[in-house]
Amino acid sequence: MASGLAVLLALAGVEVCRAAPVLNACTSLRLHGKSTEAARCFTGLSTSASAYLRAEGLWGLQQYEAANEAFRQAAEQTSGVTASEQAHLRVRWGLLLHERFNNKDADDLFAEALKLDPSSAEAYLGLATVSADGFDSKASEYTAKALTLDPKLVEAHEFAANLALENANTEGALAEADQALALSNEALEALALHAAVDVLQDKPSEVWFAKIANVNPRYGEGYALVGYHLILNRRYDDGIRYYRKAIKLEPELWPAHSQLGINLMRLGEVDEPLRQLELSYNHGQKDAATVNSLRLLDSYKNFDTFQTTEAGVNLNLKLRKSESELLRPYFQSELQKILMTYEKKYKMTLPGPVQVEVYPDHEDFAVRTMGMPGLGALGVTFDEVVAMDSPSGRKPGDFNWGSTLWHEMDHVFVLAATNHRVPRWFAEGLAVHEEGQANPEWAVRATPDVLLAMRDKKLLPVSEIDRGFLFPEYPSQVLVSYFEAGAMCDFIQERWSADKLVAMVHSFAELKSTPDVIQLNLQVTPAQFDQDYGAWLDRKYGRMAKNFDQWRSNLKNLAAASASGQNDAVLVQAPKVIELYPEYVGDANAYEMLSQAQLAKNDKAAAIATLSSYKSMGGMSPATLEKLASLQQETGDARSAAATLQAVNYIYPEAESLHRQLGGLWFEQRNYAGAEREYEAVLAMHPLDKASAEFDLAQCYWAAGDKTKAEDSVLLALETAPGFRPAQKLLLEIKASENNKP
Repeated sequence: MASGLAVLLALAGVEVCRAAPVLNACTSLRLHGKSTEAARCFTGLSTSASAYLRAEGLWGLQQYEAANEAFRQAAEQTSGVTASEQAHLRVRWGLLLHERFNNKDADDLFAEALKLDPSSAEAYLGLATVSADGFDSKASEYTAKALTLDPKLVEAHEFAANLALENANTEGALAEADQALALSNEALEALALHAAVDVLQDKPSEVWFAKIANVNPRYGEGYALVGYHLILNRRYDDGIRYYRKAIKLEPELWPAHSQLGINLMRLGEVDEPLRQLELSYNHGQKDAATVNSLRLLDSYKNFDTFQTTEAGVNLNLKLRKSESELLRPYFQSELQKILMTYEKKYKMTLPGPVQVEVYPDHEDFAVRTMGMPGLGALGVTFDEVVAMDSPSGRKPGDFNWGSTLWHEMDHVFVLAATNHRVPRWFAEGLAVHEEGQANPEWAVRATPDVLLAMRDKKLLPVSEIDRGFLFPEYPSQVLVSYFEAGAMCDFIQERWSADKLVAMVHSFAELKSTPDVIQLNLQVTPAQFDQDYGAWLDRKYGRMAKNFDQWRSNLKNLAAASASGQNDAVLVQAPKVIELYPEYVGDANAYEMLSQAQLAKNDKAAAIATLSSYKSMGGMSPATLEKLASLQQETGDARSAAATLQAVNYIYPEAESLHRQLGGLWFEQRNYAGAEREYEAVLAMHPLDKASAEFDLAQCYWAAGDKTKAEDSVLLALETAPGFRPAQKLLLEIKASENNKP
């Protein structure tokens, strides 16, 4: 072997493509799991006079920085090198950078390669590789181009198979894998993809792993690939098991160590994830997911964890210490309500404790979702672990933590009920639907992006809607898919009943496909379902979509009139704008402009009606809702004012004034438990005027008949402000009541 390699090295020079036999000798050894022999072969390459071969040799020895520099030197040596050889060199260099987590420069090199050789199939495959990391629909486009240029490119068929399986296109995945195997019976990734399909379908997969072992008995990447697809389908326990198999077979497979750590972390573990992530990081696995996950684990020291195990509730709540005192009562109360509701709906008790993690730093939350496609930007569920943004981590009015919690907890139940065999569209659609069931104000709404998708005929049929979550073909398609899936579940309940939705959950648990589940439970074909659903959707939104351009133009004119103080014009124009698109409650909406004009005319009743409509449509501006509450209170409707402020609590419970006002309203209505929670929230925010907050709480306890707590709170008020007369008076009342005991 050594003498043959020496001859090849002598012949290689700097001619990139003509060096292929040299490199193939080394890669063949690695392909067949002959690690020691491959290392000797790559060592020989690393001392070559050819900068290109040195680069390949150093890369094979995992000396990445030296390999990068050698590629740089090779790229500068253009004498006697053809354009196609220069293109090939850049593709190889780009793949090295991609492997070392530098997609930007890799992408640039693939683009350079195509300028040198527009017919380079491997350059298009390189572009596809980078695009796929972000679940970009261009990945399929680039792969198709590569296969058009070179139908015999085995790696492109394998890559196409992988993309198809990511997109839940099992038949397409198997067809591409088979084409790769027809070209090479040693196409290991194609064999692993066959195994992945069988595992996903709960079929025996041993035959495929046996075929892999015949080629390379140390090919841990095969198990890792299966693990990846299991995780993608939310089968986290199964995915973790396959990552363990991967590293058992190939202990130095550092990406698998990292993924094992990340997914154990997703399931709420800490110690083993830390070990796995540190091990992979210390061996050069310094991708963003690994680095950021380690940072997140380090930040856990700043969190409190609260356990609840009474009254049938098994719950761990993780909150940042700086806001745990404020948020804990709200989240625990809502979670108990959710658990009771879903246990009754799905007729099941969860097998283990639920863990809910709330992150005030959105970047910490984002770490939990790295490498996962089609997930909402507010919360994510991994088995019985829910991670979500805190209200303090978002712009006020950006999201509703209550509806997010109901959404994610529905995932916990549905994933458990189906043993993680539910398709993405139904899991997301049912969760969106359940938000509206919890509170009509949280129901699915048609955003402008949704109306444009309807107008432009971009909605997907039910049998294909999953790909709208995974590989979006336009920027807003993921959000449109959430709406469409949620609306489908609304339609099913309206036409067939809520029981049919639960029945569909059970059908998916039996591994039935979407077409079969629809036919079995709804007694219509998928095509008929699409037709009926489309007609239902058109009745609800068709006019809004058709008149979208007119609405947008009218809204622009309305905004100009409002900005210039033309209140009479606003009073005329705004109702027409609202009538064209009543569900629009985003920035610069007609409801707020109309209410401002109505208040300018001192018509409080009209403004209350307008802002009440805004609230009922899901409007989430805390300032606007607080204005509505103040108007309701001014006009004597304390009950509605309290309900409005309660809605604000679900959106942004970070304002001290909100809790003081709501506490006062609840107190006046003798809802002492509600008032206590609000006054306790004020104290949790460490107000400057602590004495009045303690006094308010003391009054609440006193009115509720809890003399001990009332006395404790009033003494705390006096400790802060000894001369506070109302507190002194209340203390005397409490003492007098004790003296008058029979």
